[in-house]
Parts: sequence; structure tokens; C-alpha cells
Amino acid sequence: MYAIIMGGGRVGLALSNLLIEEGFDITLIENDETLCAEVASELDALVICGNGTSSKLLEESNIEDADYFIATTGNDEANLLSCILVRKYDVETIIARVSNPDHEEAFKEVGIDRVISPEISAARDLAQFVTNPTASKLTTLGEGDAEIIEMTITNDKVVGKRYKDISPTKDYNIIAMYENGKLVIPQPDNTISRGQKVSILVRRGTMKKVSRKLERL
Repeated sequence: MYAIIMGGGRVGLALSNLLIEEGFDITLIENDETLCAEVASELDALVICGNGTSSKLLEESNIEDADYFIATTGNDEANLLSCILVRKYDVETIIARVSNPDHEEAFKEVGIDRVISPEISAARDLAQFVTNPTASKLTTLGEGDAEIIEMTITNDKVVGKRYKDISPTKDYNIIAMYENGKLVIPQPDNTISRGQKVSILVRRGTMKKVSRKLERL
């Protein structure tokens, strides 16, 4: 898979490294010459110093072959313009970072596939950990309609029951459990043991209710 990332700041650099670890071919575009040199020395990828809002530069990065274009700069206007330009090259997936939540609708209206605010996502995750300190891991899905959390079952009222007796419900679904450190799909007749670590798909707004049911002593 080939991804072009615009922006060599902390977000763009971290994303590039993560995708490289997953086997992606990466080209990173950065218009600041000093930052461009720093990134080029750290990143095992092609780094182009230039303006990602230039059609000529995008074509030099082989935008026609890209599976992903991801705009990660802290400048919403630059991210928006580059994504609009990229649309004419039929890139399969276009993703943009947005810093100002008020700009999110404008990004969506021009047909950008995914709009992400790292700042808002981080704040949401921090709030969830404050309000749900027992959740060891949390992932927000879609527009925040559901979350996947990791939880350890400690409520004696559910210990010894079968998974099919307590899941799924309208509020949650136990989708995985851990056995000897490995993630496995629970079978309906599997018995729940005390201290069992599980992954749960939870409907928004029901986290505390689910936690009380599964973790309350």
C-alpha cells in the first residue's frame, strides 16, 4: 500500500513511522526546509520538501498511484485545499486532520473520506479514563456512537455464568476474551471466571452501567 502524508510535524512523523512498520510505502511532504531536513534524517521514506497544495508537486509524488492521502498539518486551510486538489486524482481514501472543530463540516462537504481531530480525540479519551478509571483500554468507533473497552470481570453475580447468559444485550456485547495472553472469540457456552479479561463493544452513554454489572464486587 502507498500513502502520501502531508505534514512533517509530530502527527505526520509519528503516523509515517507507524505505517512504515505496517509495511506501507510512504512519501512525506513538508514545506518547511529545516523540518524537512530533520524528518528526512529520521524517516525511512521519501521526503519531499515543498508545498502539498501544488498540483505539480503532488504529481511528482506519484499521487496517481497513492492508496491514501493524509493531510496532517496544523493548518486547516492547507489541509482542506490539498485534499480538494487530491480528489481529482481518484485517490481511494483521503483523510484530513482538522484543528478547529468549526471547520469539520466544511471538510465533510467537499467529500473528504475521514476528518480527524487529534486534539479532540485525545481530550475525549482522557475524559473517558477520568470517568471510567477501570477501563484498561478504550477505542472510540464511528462518530462516538460506540466504544471498545478492555475490562476485567470481578462481579460475583456474573462469575460462573455462560457468555450467552449475559451477552449480547442492548447496551454491550462481549466480543473477545483473553486466554493465556491470547485474544480469542468467546463461545456461547464458555463459562466466565473471576478475573477474566474481556473486550467489550459498549453503546455510547452506557459505560458506567456496564462497568457496574461486570466489575462491581
